[in-house]
Amino acid sequence: MKLKQLLMVVGAALWASAVWAQNFPTRPIRVIVPYSPGGSTDVLLRLLAPRMSDILGQQVVVENRPGGSSTIGLDLAAKATPDGHTVGVPNIAFGANPSLFKKMPYDSEKDLLPVSHISIVTLVLSVHPSVPARSVKALIALAKQSPGALNYASAGNVSANHLATERFSSATGIKMTHVPYKGGGPAVVSLVSGETAALFATIPSAIQHFTSGRLRPLAVSSLKRSVALPDVPSIAEAAVPGFEANEWNGALVPAGTPRAAIDRLYQAIARSIAIPEVRSRIVTLGAEPVASTPEQFGAFIKREFVTWAKVIREVGIRIE
Repeated sequence: MKLKQLLMVVGAALWASAVWAQNFPTRPIRVIVPYSPGGSTDVLLRLLAPRMSDILGQQVVVENRPGGSSTIGLDLAAKATPDGHTVGVPNIAFGANPSLFKKMPYDSEKDLLPVSHISIVTLVLSVHPSVPARSVKALIALAKQSPGALNYASAGNVSANHLATERFSSATGIKMTHVPYKGGGPAVVSLVSGETAALFATIPSAIQHFTSGRLRPLAVSSLKRSVALPDVPSIAEAAVPGFEANEWNGALVPAGTPRAAIDRLYQAIARSIAIPEVRSRIVTLGAEPVASTPEQFGAFIKREFVTWAKVIREVGIRIE
């Protein structure tokens, strides 16, 4: 092909790409939340959806596809037509699943592309008042005295509470017994009743119990203290330097999705999160608003894969 012809072909391709990007989206966008309605991930995306609809000029529809530690919903996203009209919502389990499951329905590193990090949710290591530990170091010492004697609650296998506790156990060399429940609400109830001894709870679900004295907060899971609990140290500050184990949410699209569509979706997320009332509402949900670029989110996910592979190998968790 002669240079002139080549330039014409390239120019036509660029023009077609620009026109496509300008017209995207051309139909409603399907956002697959891989969890049940009413949970924190679902509430967050339903908060963003109408704002994204206004920005994109097409309806953004949230669809719940729970099950399989988020793999059922994200498998649908991975296998969707890669045109930007289907978005999957990953969370902390996305980074752990490849190391937890013997067989995955999709390749987490190849079949989905990052769009944006949406939020980070700080957890708080909480204990029942009957537990004779008033600090993280005291809890670690107590657990080491009788490995497995202390039990801890979670919202279910591969939930944020489950993974955060196992990461904490791996970092401190302790062993506690896992008691999974069907959701965060029942897990908090079990701790308040004394049925379980510890829980990495979300701040909104537990803060009223800290005030009443029915639960004792020992430390938060973020590197720094939480604005919501300024008197509670971080685990990194109190006992384990560098420790961090937060819940998070983001957006992914099927591999092969045009970069122009990814950029439009990222911009819609970022602009939605920048709306003051949206940011305020996200904070009341116990989350920190984030709107990182696709590259930044991709780097974050890679770190999660490495981190959880190490933790799961050391702790020995396995789900068939």
